[in-house]
Parts: sequence; C-alpha cells; structure tokens
Amino acid sequence: AWKLFMEDKGYEIIHAPIRDTSNLSSMLRSIHVGLLCVQKSPDERPNMSYVVQMLTSESTLPLPKMPGFFLEREMVDEGSSSSNNRTCSINDVTNSIVEAR
Repeated sequence: AWKLFMEDKGYEIIHAPIRDTSNLSSMLRSIHVGLLCVQKSPDERPNMSYVVQMLTSESTLPLPKMPGFFLEREMVDEGSSSSNNRTCSINDVTNSIVEAR
C-alpha cells in the first residue's frame, strides 16, 4: 500500500467495483491517514484525536514516511499455480498464536 501510494497509484489498492461506485478522494484520504498511523517511529504517528480531525477535514496531510514493517516483495498473481508462488517471508520465520491453557 505504501509503495503504491508513494507512486501516486493509491487507487490501485481499492477493489475496482468499490472504487468505481464510491468517493475516491475520501478513500485515498483514509489510506493516507492509515499510512501515517503505521510510520516506523511512534513519535511520528498521529494520536486518535488527530486521526479523527484528519478524516473529517479537508486540510492538507503530511507525507507519510516508510512504515516500520515494510518489506518489498513481488506481488503474486492470483491466477498463478501454487508451485510458482513466491513466499511472503524473506526469512522463513513462522508466526504462532499463543493461547492460554
């Protein structure tokens, strides 16, 4: 999302049927605010009252910085076979959900 947004292609993030029937500028503004909320440094992230203000006004928003968890990878074509798919992880680490007994 961050890479597309920075290339002025934020509209590509939005599913086409929704993009064609809704207010594109408000959707792009929501994406912009979301990217501000995931910046690497917590000090650069807006607090919730500022998020609400940004979403309800038409003021100019600051340019988001790279998210702290950004990993550049090639997009996988949905029509490709699973044997040709690239892994989403660059370090082969697995995630586990910890549950209480």
